[in-house]
Amino acid sequence: MKIDASRAIGAYAAVTTFATLWLVLGANAGPKTATFATIDVQRINIREPDGTLRMTIASRDRMPGIIVAGRETPHPDRPQAGMIFYNDEGTENGGLVFSGALKDGKPTNLGALSFDRWRQDQTVSLSSDEMGDDRQAGLAINDRPDRPVDFPTVARLVRQPAGAERDAALRAAGVGIAPRACLGRMRDKASALALRDAAGRKRLELRVAADGQATIDFLDDRGRVTRSISDVAR
Repeated sequence: MKIDASRAIGAYAAVTTFATLWLVLGANAGPKTATFATIDVQRINIREPDGTLRMTIASRDRMPGIIVAGRETPHPDRPQAGMIFYNDEGTENGGLVFSGALKDGKPTNLGALSFDRWRQDQTVSLSSDEMGDDRQAGLAINDRPDRPVDFPTVARLVRQPAGAERDAALRAAGVGIAPRACLGRMRDKASALALRDAAGRKRLELRVAADGQATIDFLDDRGRVTRSISDVAR
């Protein structure tokens, strides 16, 4: 039987095209889930279909800098592993970080879960911090400035010598904090709840000391105790 070469080539091309389309369409139509028993990686980026970064899980050495609207600036101080969260525009808005080791023969440990204000720093944090015998753990709530932080400027300023001029420049770049509430185990081994005004001044504190003595202190805007209630008076 005589074979027409041109027809054979045409038939081959048709079959190949059909097979390729079947593979592509079949792959797209089927499930895209892969199952692994163990994955060893240094970093995982979770992204939306349009590429927007929503979460990063990373080792200490692969943690990202500060990312705002998809643009990254080196972080001045984040020597921990963990998980960073990003909002709908791809801007960091919280995270979970942790670290710990023996340093100079003393145990150190840190674990913190925090959430940020829009393009600002953390406003809510739950943390445990240990440096030898110096330990504290608790929940903190903070106010932050209304304007966003200029992170590239801050990254440059933190490398400069500390002083009044640098502090003023940092404030101008949007850096600021006014603590509002704190509940936890303090460094002096007391458990306490402290409430502050909009300027960050402590105005009320409920405390149980390590020896069990309980007090309620009311303070003025200069931090002076104006009234104190203690269980010793009972």
